[in-house]
Amino acid sequence: MSLVKKFATVASGTLVSRILGFSREMLMAAALGTGPIADAFNAAFQFPNTFRRLFAEGAFNAAFVPLFAKEIEAEGMDGAKRFSEEVFGVLFTVLIALTILMELSMPLLVSTIIAPGFVDNPQKFELTKALATIMFPYLVCMSLGAMMAGMLNSLRRYFAAAIAPVFLNVILIGVLGYAWYAGHDGLTVGYALAWGVLAAGLVQLAIVWVAVRHAGISIGFRRPRFTPNVKRLLVLAFPAAITGGITQINQLIGTAIASGKESAVSSLAYADRVYQLPLGVVGIAVAIVLLPELARALKSGNLKEAANLQNRSVEFTLFLTLPAAAALLVMSEPIVRVLYERGAFAAGNSTPTVSAILAIFGLGLPAFVLIKAFTPGYFAREDTRTPMIFAAISVVVNISIALTLFPDLGAPGIAIASAIAGWVNALLLLGFLIRRGHWGSDIPLLTRIPRLVLAAAVMAAAAYFAADWLSPYLASEAPLLVQATALGILICGAAIVYFAVAFGIGGADIRMIRRSMKRGAAPKIQADSD
Repeated sequence: MSLVKKFATVASGTLVSRILGFSREMLMAAALGTGPIADAFNAAFQFPNTFRRLFAEGAFNAAFVPLFAKEIEAEGMDGAKRFSEEVFGVLFTVLIALTILMELSMPLLVSTIIAPGFVDNPQKFELTKALATIMFPYLVCMSLGAMMAGMLNSLRRYFAAAIAPVFLNVILIGVLGYAWYAGHDGLTVGYALAWGVLAAGLVQLAIVWVAVRHAGISIGFRRPRFTPNVKRLLVLAFPAAITGGITQINQLIGTAIASGKESAVSSLAYADRVYQLPLGVVGIAVAIVLLPELARALKSGNLKEAANLQNRSVEFTLFLTLPAAAALLVMSEPIVRVLYERGAFAAGNSTPTVSAILAIFGLGLPAFVLIKAFTPGYFAREDTRTPMIFAAISVVVNISIALTLFPDLGAPGIAIASAIAGWVNALLLLGFLIRRGHWGSDIPLLTRIPRLVLAAAVMAAAAYFAADWLSPYLASEAPLLVQATALGILICGAAIVYFAVAFGIGGADIRMIRRSMKRGAAPKIQADSD
């Protein structure tokens, strides 16, 4: 299976999840708007979600995958099974202890970390505390699930791990649909969503557990012991967790700061859902597939193949991300209007704020995706410390700018801080890869990047004038079907302009894409996918 096809396998599952995520957020916006219950739920869910990214996705995709792959190469499937059981025993024990500690400390955590701005509103504070208490065990399910997903990715079985997150949105859509049918009030909806998150965690864990067994590995529980392999994992995992979850860390910080103003938390959450579509489909897919492939190339001493993997991944991410960023910048208001402007959201006149946040996120989108493409260059060499330092620098930048801008600009100021911090992190990662000689100059890549930027700029200009021409059909007064049709025409027209210009001026080469599609992979250990 070629690199592009592997990207497509992961991206397809992520795309389904993100589309369903849109449906979920549309229903939530109609039911809760940007009011206090929406603020409380989004702040509460952000907390376990941040830990999931820190100690699950980031740590295990960065630290566990190379070590698991090494065990397969050195000791075969029996050695890999033994290693996974050692890790499972320690991970399960630590997660249970952490969950108990966090549950007991929830009042303190909400007042100091999750939403300190809610302290002055007792009802909002108590609701946030209750919802966070219900949802935090989701971390246990997702962390164990992330470990098993890492095993599946190492075995080149990408589909189950990519499709499992879909069920979070399926369950929450079901909860919101039933709440609408039964006529539940906002408070009941908030509690139902929290229990739905916990149920989704159990379902997602079951899916990857079954897939791992189907791959031929049955994980048994071993008494927790800090074996040399587990110690090595922990040494790599801690900085990798910080690095892999940097976007979530910045979002958690942004949520804490945003809790000081009404509706700011939910406004950031609704905008985040939209920009997560290109970030998830492109960035996460590239990171998941690139890491094990890059680790294999480096372990076999094939430096030329490793360099080619890195360059083609960056080329692929920019080819798809630059037009997405331009579209978010130019079309943010009609996108938000079509997706969210109904029910409680429309009554709150939330569209201008959310669309401004989304446009700013669009400026940071290429940086967030490039971070996903650059960090495997460190992780595959078992260097998780350097990216952690850069992540820490970006956090300092984010906090400083957010605290400076939030009093005057509100939630858009937090979005500006996040975008700037993302670019700082991406440039530091690239600079040190070049300095260490781990990123060779690639003439095709260097010549295509400015052409892709130009193609995206031409597309943005065309979309801007087209949006003005279609403005009567995109206005709030127009029926939803008319708005959606006009937005679809605008997006399709912009895509046609971008691809025509990109291929026309040499920013993309159809022959290169064909070669990538036909390019063979390394010898298989197991079947390519479930």
